[in-house]
Amino acid sequence: MTSEALWQPSADTIADARMTDFLQQVNTAKGLALANYHDLYQWSVDNDESFWSMIWDYFDVIGEKGATVVTDKDKMPGARWFPDAKLNFAENLLRHKDNKIALIFRGENGARQQLTYAELYSRVAAFAAGLRQQGITTGDRVAAMMPNCIETIIGMLATTSLGAIWSSCSPDFGVQGVLDRFGQIEPKVLITVDGYFYNGKNLNIKDKTADIVEKIPSIERTVIVNFSDQQETLSGDNVVSWDEFSDSSATQIEFIERDFNDPLYIMFSSGTTGVPKCIVHGTGGTLLQHLKEHGLHTDLDTEDNLFYFTTCGWMMWNWLVSGLAVGATLTLFDGSPFAPEPEFLWDVADEEDITVFGTSAKYLAALEKAGVKPRESHQLEKLRSILTTGSVLPPESFDYVYRDIKKDLCLSSISGGTDIISCFALGCPILPVYRGELQCRGLGLAVNIYDDNGKPIRGEKGELVCEKSFPCMPVGFWGDDNGERYFNAYFARFDNTWAHGDFAELTEHNGIIIHGRSDAVLNPGGVRIGTAEIYRQVEKVDEVLESIAVGQQYDGDERVVLFVKLREGIELNDDLKQTIAKTIRANATPRHVPAVILQVDDIPRTISGKIVELAVRNVIHGEPVKNTDALANPEALEHFRDREELR
Repeated sequence: MTSEALWQPSADTIADARMTDFLQQVNTAKGLALANYHDLYQWSVDNDESFWSMIWDYFDVIGEKGATVVTDKDKMPGARWFPDAKLNFAENLLRHKDNKIALIFRGENGARQQLTYAELYSRVAAFAAGLRQQGITTGDRVAAMMPNCIETIIGMLATTSLGAIWSSCSPDFGVQGVLDRFGQIEPKVLITVDGYFYNGKNLNIKDKTADIVEKIPSIERTVIVNFSDQQETLSGDNVVSWDEFSDSSATQIEFIERDFNDPLYIMFSSGTTGVPKCIVHGTGGTLLQHLKEHGLHTDLDTEDNLFYFTTCGWMMWNWLVSGLAVGATLTLFDGSPFAPEPEFLWDVADEEDITVFGTSAKYLAALEKAGVKPRESHQLEKLRSILTTGSVLPPESFDYVYRDIKKDLCLSSISGGTDIISCFALGCPILPVYRGELQCRGLGLAVNIYDDNGKPIRGEKGELVCEKSFPCMPVGFWGDDNGERYFNAYFARFDNTWAHGDFAELTEHNGIIIHGRSDAVLNPGGVRIGTAEIYRQVEKVDEVLESIAVGQQYDGDERVVLFVKLREGIELNDDLKQTIAKTIRANATPRHVPAVILQVDDIPRTISGKIVELAVRNVIHGEPVKNTDALANPEALEHFRDREELR
């Protein structure tokens, strides 16, 4: 990595940032002289009780904080933050009841809708009344198989206003994928659509919905949103339209107070190695962490328009929706980001005056490969920040953003996950951006990098951990009554320490570099290599669209096998193999060069777009992939099965 910054915040940007205001308030309240973000970060970790209490006050959380900030703070698991607090999540997101635009929806088919904060409150009141009449109460589950549209947000806010628990996935999930998730949590109400749009197609899901409802006996009522004007829709005694279910005579919401650690959301692990884990997130921890990340780390306020390209099956949807709590406008999009054309999302960015544009590393890489240069075709006047997550953002994509999208913006690669419904490392408006680095560790989170012996290291690759408890740790896993699965997922590796499963590095700038998932780390000759280190070199090769690398047990050791998906019409020959190998060797080490390079037509991904090294590794070793329903394209696994070159 280079020590030269790609972007520096201006003096005005630093002065105007909410992060700076918060730092000054800490100095005033505590009689300190913290000079910069790194000072503030260290104080927040060393004084985590004071820090999280101040976050509650700074963002004026609606609710009762209680006298105790945390009990059993040093126990992981076991710590309980704000054990006496009472609040309602939806009430904090619906605190703005004015005529400012709250939500804008854009569809790939040209659809556009918007709601003001006042209209959003009214629509939530009506749907909450319908849920109440259905008998939904605290602790009940409401599930949604929905596109990223306005009704999905209304449904979530209505559900959580009643103290019930929300869980969602996108309508492109297969039947078994939905059953593996919602079947475990036994929802009483299912919200879904008649159909959805993707890549120019209008897809009917009537039969899929009927199959799901039949196989989840807990579902008492299915609510159908008319999203894509299907001729044939689901009908039956327990099926009702969205408009019929909503009670438009209800104008006020009775917010039910919940304990800080009461369940709010149930999220799901990717489920590629078995039935997905049902990760339960608490009401207060989710709110505080998102307020911190939106208000301070992303510098969002009422003047901003936040966009994130996400489905309702990815935690970034939950993260996006919390932008309502700081009064921002949210722009929602559903469909293919390349339909009707690759530039479409940038058209939306211009037309809606988006200030913060969130997407995935895969999307930016695909844009670059497609030769899209928004800087030459779009104004992007209001755009001040790009956020990216989902997979590692390689240094070359940093170059692409500043060269071909916009020079003056804060590019924040962010990383955390479904496990914490937020980020361990993310952006900061008052810090520079360095090529290939996540700007900083999140305030209040004692993030470190450990070697295999549990010793902190810097400038070397190791395990990303969190050394102290924090409010947005999951409440637990659904159905894991003795906590064994929860403990084994995060706390079994290092004593009293959260091990996140990322292979990472802490830099001289106090930034983070993610080298891939720990469970996908390659180990040829005993040398640990993060898969992202290989991908960022391979995808420099123009002929390569994307790649996946796995370790194969071979001759008493492990060898690296690289599979490449090439541009249409290109075949992998010896010359191209040489080019790939030379590129890797020149920019990494000889150890990184794959022993075998093979061409495939497609690379398997989860429905949220992450490539699945473990599934491919299982296939090439002749082992079963336990849950192909978690994949967006399970048929892609066949390209890896029984390859003669790997025998």
